[in-house]
Amino acid sequence: METAGEKPNKITRENVTQHLLEYQLAIVDKKMINMLDDDLWYFNNTLTQIQHDEFKKYAIALLKKTFKYNKAKAQQTFDWFDFQFGLRIKNKL
Repeated sequence: METAGEKPNKITRENVTQHLLEYQLAIVDKKMINMLDDDLWYFNNTLTQIQHDEFKKYAIALLKKTFKYNKAKAQQTFDWFDFQFGLRIKNKL
């Protein structure tokens, strides 16, 4: 993710995973650097179902564009990414 005044980097096949990780963390107001010192990062950070759905929509569109995937392949790739790196879903009461 870029900060104000910073030119956005082009998203490529080489950096799409890092971009999606950073994008997902930005949804919960975190940065990658915050996760390095938190041994329980997976349990301390969650998305709501609505946040997850929005992230999924963004990620699938990005994967389709970046890799020129069809919808099914982009969905499959997102499912793998989400299984490996996705934050847990926990709806707030």
